[in-house]
Amino acid sequence: MAASWAAGRGAAALPRPGLLCAAGRLLLRPRRARRRFHTAVTYQAEDENSMAEVVNVVFVDRSGQRVPVQGRVGDDVLRLAQRHGIELEGACEASLACSTCHVYVSHDFVDKLPSPDEREEDMLDMAPLLQENSRLGCQIILCKELEGAEFTLPKITRNFYVDGHVPKPH
Repeated sequence: MAASWAAGRGAAALPRPGLLCAAGRLLLRPRRARRRFHTAVTYQAEDENSMAEVVNVVFVDRSGQRVPVQGRVGDDVLRLAQRHGIELEGACEASLACSTCHVYVSHDFVDKLPSPDEREEDMLDMAPLLQENSRLGCQIILCKELEGAEFTLPKITRNFYVDGHVPKPH
């Protein structure tokens, strides 16, 4: 209805977005909210109890370089890798719609993980260079039993959206 009214009166007759006008008077001014978000990721122990939540793991990147990192119980491997600058893509942002966070779990720790569910297995079927110890990083949740685990990135991954594109973590 507004479009037909505007067509007869011209586009200039429509009020500007964010302003309410009646009889030519300004009724409401738009407010510009200022929001400041600050985030910081630190794993420094404040007391003895907080160290119980830290899990030390190692990533082996595509070049073979070992990168030790500290995570917390409850972190997933995909976000942990991204937080530490390790090139684990995660194109679907952990929604189980791709296999770009494919990792190899060290053989000593494969049995300490819960079995992959059917959705994870379906996505792993699309991963190149699949092995017995293949898992999706977004589905591996750190627990104390994974202390010392090693996650190796395969030489290649396949992003069905754009091969070679690495999205920024959110």
